[in-house]
Amino acid sequence: MTVLLGLGCAVLLVACVALGWALAFVRRQLALARMHIDTLERDLDAALRPGPPTSSAERAVRRVIRTATRVREQGIAGLIQSTIEDITTWAGTERADILNMAAADGTVTLFFSDVEDSTALNDQLGDKTFVKVLAAHDRIVRTRIEQHQGQVVKTAGDGFMVAFRDTEAACRAAIAIQRDLGRPSDSILRRHPIQVRIGIHTGQVVARDGDYFGTNVAMAARVASVAAGGEIFVSEAVTEALADSSITPVPVGVYELKGLSGEHPISQLLAGETR
Repeated sequence: MTVLLGLGCAVLLVACVALGWALAFVRRQLALARMHIDTLERDLDAALRPGPPTSSAERAVRRVIRTATRVREQGIAGLIQSTIEDITTWAGTERADILNMAAADGTVTLFFSDVEDSTALNDQLGDKTFVKVLAAHDRIVRTRIEQHQGQVVKTAGDGFMVAFRDTEAACRAAIAIQRDLGRPSDSILRRHPIQVRIGIHTGQVVARDGDYFGTNVAMAARVASVAAGGEIFVSEAVTEALADSSITPVPVGVYELKGLSGEHPISQLLAGETR
């Protein structure tokens, strides 16, 4: 009996030692597996997190991808529900190839526009028709901007942010756009007319890493925000810059502009005053 008990204890001891070695081996394998998983997760995160764009072409491709994603997730209605403030924000966060638009003294004229009540219009017309209306609108805006040597900085849905070296050129572009929209040659705009508001301001801009940002960007956006569809509002700085021009802004009042201290004289350009 004693011998059998001794043998049983010995077998149990061997089994415990073997189990201990087995548990230690499993723990080491689990630890290695965890380290491997952590490494894979870091590599995957790095692969999925895009680095900063290194060229204009790469930035353009990324914008196309972001737009396609928004259309897929939100539909056309979600894509076009952007405001002038969206473009202002983007101007401070994305690189723009427009620094050559600044004059020698560092000033640039900024032009903001958007379609009035575009969300309601989109709901009324439906996505398919509204996209055609928007495309016709874009053709008019881009044609006149190019004609007057402007540079599109950003677009957001139905809105544009544009830079001009010359203040008068920016104003003439705006006047031409409103005139074209008032008597459109495109049949889709004749059937479904739209109203666009435009704001223009000129001043020195802050440039960093190829971006424009600062008070004068906000000022241009706020001037546009107080205009109604069909109107072109300009800041006092624009009025002063047009002193020797044939374009004569008409004062419309003094406004408090959101986020900007003080009161600001605003004038209007009349679409029929010059050709």
